Amino acid sequence: MRGIFQNNRYKTFGRIGRLVLRACLQKGIKVTAINDPFIDLQYMVYMFKYDSTHGRYKGDVHQEDGKLIVDGQAISVFQCMKPAEIPWGDAGALYVVESTGVFLSIDKASSHIQGGAKRVVVSAPSPDAPMFVMGVNEDKYDPSSMTIVSNASCTTNCLAPLAKVIHDNFGIEEALMTTVHAYTATQKTVDGPSAKAWRDGRGAHQNIIPASTGAAKAVGKVIPELNGKLTGMAFRVPVSDVSVVDLTCRLSRPASYANIKEAVKKAAHGPMKGILGYTEDSVVSSDFIGDTHSSIFDAGAGISLNDNFVKLISW
Repeated sequence: MRGIFQNNRYKTFGRIGRLVLRACLQKGIKVTAINDPFIDLQYMVYMFKYDSTHGRYKGDVHQEDGKLIVDGQAISVFQCMKPAEIPWGDAGALYVVESTGVFLSIDKASSHIQGGAKRVVVSAPSPDAPMFVMGVNEDKYDPSSMTIVSNASCTTNCLAPLAKVIHDNFGIEEALMTTVHAYTATQKTVDGPSAKAWRDGRGAHQNIIPASTGAAKAVGKVIPELNGKLTGMAFRVPVSDVSVVDLTCRLSRPASYANIKEAVKKAAHGPMKGILGYTEDSVVSSDFIGDTHSSIFDAGAGISLNDNFVKLISW
């Protein structure tokens, strides 16, 4: 979560955790501890060093004296099943990135505080924790009362900045969102059982799979004026990384597509610089692997039926 916490961080070490560690190292943020009860230290070194999507880590990674050493930085490693048992305080970990996908509520995420952490960022939507999307509502963060916060989902982080620009400039009467989403770890390489959602059990590399998503409704939590005006769905597709949002909306105030592009470009070069990107190039999904923007507006991919009804595309 950019811009809110800038001190020592701690995180679990799954897919998100490993990429958060890479991001922290790039930004010079000290990481003091990692917890993962399912992999040993030697395997942790291997998993961090080699990444099929983002490539091999170019720095030095090894283990020494029971710690993970990355570019000379020693990181304590724990293997506790329960968050309350992890000695955050002893490790000097002030901020926890909760990226297991399990401890999502305030009650469950607060277990990290029992171990000595001061604050927790949940890297997924939470049923009850305050939700923040950078560039949209981080100004509402209150450090005196909010010790557990949610950073929402990847789709919400893509959709919300664009929706804010459009709503602030032209008003959104109502909208539908479709995210064409890279497959995830919960999907299957070949057909298998999936009791709750049968289609989710079909082979991820073989199919375009319709799926539900709460990302559009979550926008209503970070932009209250859009609550009840926006919903959406997903298609899981056979790519390993980079997803795209299709936002189709009816505008309150008429605007040409040229007007819309100019408003987004102005925001991307101004108050949302580094969060919302803008491109007029003929891009495809793989062009954005490793891009640090939350959302990149594709000016050449959108269309307008008339001045009140538009389809906007953002990676």
